[in-house]
Amino acid sequence: MQLSVYTLVKLSSYIERPVVSLYTLTTPDPGPVDRLDAALIELLAAEPRVGVLEASRRLRVARGTVQARLDRMRRRGVITGYGPDVDPAALGYAVTAFITLEIRQAGGHDPVAERLAAIPEVLEVHTITGVGDMLCRVVARSNADLQRVLDAIVSTEGVVRSATLISLAAQVPYRVLPLVRATATSSRCRDREAGAR
Repeated sequence: MQLSVYTLVKLSSYIERPVVSLYTLTTPDPGPVDRLDAALIELLAAEPRVGVLEASRRLRVARGTVQARLDRMRRRGVITGYGPDVDPAALGYAVTAFITLEIRQAGGHDPVAERLAAIPEVLEVHTITGVGDMLCRVVARSNADLQRVLDAIVSTEGVVRSATLISLAAQVPYRVLPLVRATATSSRCRDREAGAR
């Protein structure tokens, strides 16, 4: 096939520009999020019930682009859910505490974590370094109820000792949007540096 000079010029102009293809949008990439990903995450955080079509209108991109970005971020584990954020205090669990556990080393962490997961007031369990082996975030209805939760935790097979800290106030609540923004900004800076080379 013979290409005309016009076709070659047109092709070279496309080659110099960054090309975004469906493959690029749908291929898992371990890299950071970009500005569009960050804007999409912020929109979904502010309005979780916004649909793909409305998101595409607000972000001024194609509906397929939004869907492909969402699918890619889900596959990569960036977006882990779309459920409502529930405040335990609104459910009557006004006390939050952090409990450090020392466990029997013979059984390992996994069996203890499985048993702790059976206690509804245990919101999170992390394996940690330093003093203690595991860190639990728990809630209770009151300080007296916290004693009941603690009793359930320390009676868990494999738990040897615990130390509890009661949260007085959440000074900085759980958040990820500043991290998303910082990642998108640093990604943009890396792209600029790569383009300058």
